[in-house]
Amino acid sequence: METQAQTCIDRRDPATVMRLSRLGSLHQCRLSFMRQLTRRMARESWSFSRPVFDIDANGVGTAVYTAHGPDRAYSLVAFAHDLPPEKRSDRVIADAWDATFALFDGIPTQADIERLSKNVPLQEAGRVSETELSLSRANRSVRLWEHVIDALAAGRQPDLQQIYQVGYLMRTTAVYGSGKFGAADRENIANRPETSAPFQAEMLSVFLTRTFVRDLVQHMANAKGGNQAAILDPDIAHWLGIGNSTGLGMAPFIVNHPTLFNNWVMAREEAIARVRSVEAASPAEVDHFRRIFERSQLSMTWWRSEHPVQIEKLAALNADLRAISEYLDQDGLAGGHPWNRMVIWSQTALSEEGQEYLGSLILEPYADLVDGLASCMADGNAEAFVIDGSMPISEVRDLIRGAFGWALDLDWTSRENCARAWYVSEEKLEPRMGERFEEPIADYEQPLAPARDAVVAHAMLSEWDDAEPVARFLLRHPEHRHTVRRAQMTRSAPYGEIRDNTIGATVVPLDMLRAKLSFFGATHFDPRSDRWVRICMYAGAPYPEELTSENADLWVYPEVPA
Repeated sequence: METQAQTCIDRRDPATVMRLSRLGSLHQCRLSFMRQLTRRMARESWSFSRPVFDIDANGVGTAVYTAHGPDRAYSLVAFAHDLPPEKRSDRVIADAWDATFALFDGIPTQADIERLSKNVPLQEAGRVSETELSLSRANRSVRLWEHVIDALAAGRQPDLQQIYQVGYLMRTTAVYGSGKFGAADRENIANRPETSAPFQAEMLSVFLTRTFVRDLVQHMANAKGGNQAAILDPDIAHWLGIGNSTGLGMAPFIVNHPTLFNNWVMAREEAIARVRSVEAASPAEVDHFRRIFERSQLSMTWWRSEHPVQIEKLAALNADLRAISEYLDQDGLAGGHPWNRMVIWSQTALSEEGQEYLGSLILEPYADLVDGLASCMADGNAEAFVIDGSMPISEVRDLIRGAFGWALDLDWTSRENCARAWYVSEEKLEPRMGERFEEPIADYEQPLAPARDAVVAHAMLSEWDDAEPVARFLLRHPEHRHTVRRAQMTRSAPYGEIRDNTIGATVVPLDMLRAKLSFFGATHFDPRSDRWVRICMYAGAPYPEELTSENADLWVYPEVPA
């Protein structure tokens, strides 16, 4: 039955949503980019092939996996390497990996594969062309990799507990796209239906990489065990995702792309508001929610971390799960506006981690209200970047106060509030964060402190007449163009600005990483410090040959064993 939202509940205030601690508590949801992709591929009946699998007994060689959509094909070109253990590293400065990949736009010829074989294994040191949409690399999870091969080679299945605890056989250390190292610019594919949503090429690359990894470990087990080797149980294979190690290079993305990030957050907030506006939940919708909640609890039991901050958050989340169970046992979803009442209850009963977990979960019974919002998540508002020079200075000041009012009260002469500085590493050309007063980095600082810059601009604007057009101010002070532009963007992008200090002594870059990765659809966040994190992608997803409309979406929630 199609549910109609009859009473409109407003989206949450950006001042609440855009705090770093809350952004660092976000979870995957129906709008996550991986789930968007698998739903589309199933809906459009994509087909898949493996035209090349030239791998030797040591697991070295080349493979090609092609995804055939309604109008175009995309191919993962994979290179497997024999990497000495001492060269295996997740750090971005690594120069060798267990496997390297490119997502090719179309079906590669032998000449294409030869060209890529000379460049893709080199990653940054090589170059690709506009026929490649992404460039990536991955390393084995050595302990689990060897365990799975040894078990299958001996004719038995790998230990499920080890599968659950690790969750992946390989983890990527980077998936580059959008023009990096010569790959195709985003504009080349932005207008294609299948890649118009954010990061769809990269998500397809990881989806196909997972299949390659499964096939590679089976191939190596067969080579080792011969006729006695077992075939990996499909039910076990489902819970092998692709790991990922992500560091500081990703953190500034949400600062540098305010309108794009706004579109992601606003779509999620609109989805939550729509579900909160539902007058009454049908028995089928309540049952659906309860089943997904039970399945998600199993996934949470597999979430492990050794980082003290995440250990504390997981303890709070487990307490939240018990509180939600008690709420449901008290028939909390009966009566009017059940989801709104539940969200209001969560605001005082649960941690931020639990609140955002619940916010994602209540979307699950309402595909009809939620899934169409995916079309709003691309960055299509080019006009937002054009400064309106005719705007009166008084209005610009009002916009700055609206987005950065919290920052106007900070003492920006205090070392505590400007302790950090973002800069670009000369070696890797990627963002890094250092201690401003302990390292010689201030002269190389990147403009990743919009709140501090807004305070400076606001003070200078106060010296001008309210009625003056801001263009006159900017002619005299062009150094404030970026602040005026960002302030004006907030008119159409209210969720575009982080409402926290990105250079303060207490900033946790991990919150920025998790915010972005949650929209990818990542699960099981495992921080290794406050500056890099391991995650899992596509754990539970069907493999290409299994993909159907029935299993294309809820794969993120494991089935509860009988």
